[in-house]
Amino acid sequence: MSVDQAAINEELEMFRDMVLRFLEQEVAPNYEQWEEQHAVPRELWNTFGAAGMLCVDMPEEFGSAGASLDVQMMVLQEMSRLGYGGIASGYNIHSNIVAPYIYHIGADEQKQKWLPKMITGEALGAIAMTEPGAGSDLAALRTTAEKDGDEYVLNGSKVFITNGILADLVIVAAKTDPSKGAKGISLFLVDTTTPGFSRGQKIEKIGQHTSDTAELFFENMRVPADSILGEEGMGFVYLMQELPRERLGCAVQAIGAAEGAIEITVDYVQERKAFGQSIGQFQNTRFKLAEQKSELEINRAYVEKLMAKYKQGEMTTEEAAIVKLMTTEMQCKVVNECLQLFGGYGYTTEYPISRYYTDARIQTIYAGTSEIMKEVISRGMLGR
Repeated sequence: MSVDQAAINEELEMFRDMVLRFLEQEVAPNYEQWEEQHAVPRELWNTFGAAGMLCVDMPEEFGSAGASLDVQMMVLQEMSRLGYGGIASGYNIHSNIVAPYIYHIGADEQKQKWLPKMITGEALGAIAMTEPGAGSDLAALRTTAEKDGDEYVLNGSKVFITNGILADLVIVAAKTDPSKGAKGISLFLVDTTTPGFSRGQKIEKIGQHTSDTAELFFENMRVPADSILGEEGMGFVYLMQELPRERLGCAVQAIGAAEGAIEITVDYVQERKAFGQSIGQFQNTRFKLAEQKSELEINRAYVEKLMAKYKQGEMTTEEAAIVKLMTTEMQCKVVNECLQLFGGYGYTTEYPISRYYTDARIQTIYAGTSEIMKEVISRGMLGR
């Protein structure tokens, strides 16, 4: 083992203990209530920040722990493993997507303004790409940002925005030159206290109830010119540049959730009795569990391989699509097989496996559907 890997492993274990203690004390006692309320209190994110768990791989100069990407992904994986899929999704958006966008693309002033607040939890982040008529086809965006002196005027709407209800900061994709299609897209850092910004009702979903999802509206909303993230017209390039990390985050969530589902299923089949023995003693149960464990470990190995490549700046868009496709499809399959072993109890909300099941379904949809991932992969093989 290299010295670097040994240091990373030591850092991981130190942080993992802290993360597990935090989740046990701050989340576990309240999670069922939050699920029933279909919301988490805004203060939760400040509590995360006070515990040093937000944006942990950002540089220390902004108040972060300055930890490795491995630690950032470990936090996400442990949340998912313990069945907190809704919180994991919001955490992924805030810490693993919005903060890196600002750090990689933003001007120094933007970094100084927003990153410290995101690290403490004072500012919760969201990213707004999807629209009622434009999801995977980003070139079809209809939200516009017209230059007017030293301001831009934003008009349009977004839908299915994670953290949308509570967000203090939203990265908004808008057309600054509608005539150029994808090449006319720009990104803006939008303070949600800005006049002209509004939110629709919280969107109710079949799973991930603790992840607030909203429709956002921009009506003649004026933002200063220095709100633009990066360069005008480069939004699509930035999105393609940052999407691989987002998809890697989805893969990490999938690994964690599948692992957690298997763990609670192993416990259940050893306790549940049928025909005079535990159902874990039946060959079908043992073989099903062996299959799911094998699927999990094969996918985990590929995620670890791509994590190493990402840190070296070598992970490709095609590889990100492969890992997102395979791990999220694996998650759905594994959780489905695990739920079956619970029998009728698996279909009740009393047993956590049902939440793993409903939380999993969105994973093959957001951050690029499985169908879009297959298109990305095939284009890499065959061209357009």
